[in-house]
Amino acid sequence: MDVKIATYLIQYPQEVTFGEEDAEAVFDRYHTPDFVMRNDGICLDRQKLLAHVRPARKRAKGVRVEVHETMSMADRVAARYTLTADMATGNTIATEIYMFGQLSADGRLRRVDQITRDVSPSR
Repeated sequence: MDVKIATYLIQYPQEVTFGEEDAEAVFDRYHTPDFVMRNDGICLDRQKLLAHVRPARKRAKGVRVEVHETMSMADRVAARYTLTADMATGNTIATEIYMFGQLSADGRLRRVDQITRDVSPSR
């Protein structure tokens, strides 16, 4: 398992959701300014992702990531993992994620393409 990408997958959601730093500072530490994510066919840039993160800081009371597998080669990374969010409402949302990414020369993510599926526990 590639330790760097596994560390990112575990630390980034914690830091951006529950950290003391501004979400923008956390985002910029891990991603390039021109970062683009295509999630289930929807294209999200830095601005759109940060707009999604800000309300999550209020709605989520816990986030955990189980990394199933990772791979990396040169500037490419891939991972399969499950992200589980415990919401303030009492609901739990679990998402299995298949991610493929491209790194910049400084090791930050430049692009991510991912597909997801809901694996939330039955309510």
